Amino acid sequence: MTAVMICLWYEGDAGAAAAFYAETFPDSRVKETMRAPGDYPDGKEGNVLTVAFDVLGIPCVGLNGGPHFKQSEAFSFMVSTDTQEETDRLWNAIVGGGGQESQCGWCKDKWGVSWQITPHALTDGMADPDPATRKRVFDAMMTMKKIDIAAIEAARKG
Repeated sequence: MTAVMICLWYEGDAGAAAAFYAETFPDSRVKETMRAPGDYPDGKEGNVLTVAFDVLGIPCVGLNGGPHFKQSEAFSFMVSTDTQEETDRLWNAIVGGGGQESQCGWCKDKWGVSWQITPHALTDGMADPDPATRKRVFDAMMTMKKIDIAAIEAARKG
């Protein structure tokens, strides 16, 4: 049994979100759906209450809690990528599925969950021992929504 898992609040479509994550990210799957055993103030017997799922091997539960609380950038999944193709595939799945772009590799899915699609080239460039290189990489990143690995590598080279 997992001692800690992430709980994400949804307005009623936790199952759809879990299915999307399972289709989009490696090492992701829908595990279990809990349904209401009887009617309750905001719903009926049989309604989906929670969905247990893994995202990139991280155990999560989606809670169909209603419209009371919204997702925010205070929580995000940071996904490291190796190639532009992988970066593009994940970014396009999230944004193209009803999500929205943000800056510096951040985007949101259609449920409002924030994602950072972060190529290793960016984190490697930001960790370069040369301060001038780090500054060039940072300045390049600041102009981007989806990270362009070729542009990051060009900035790193100067």
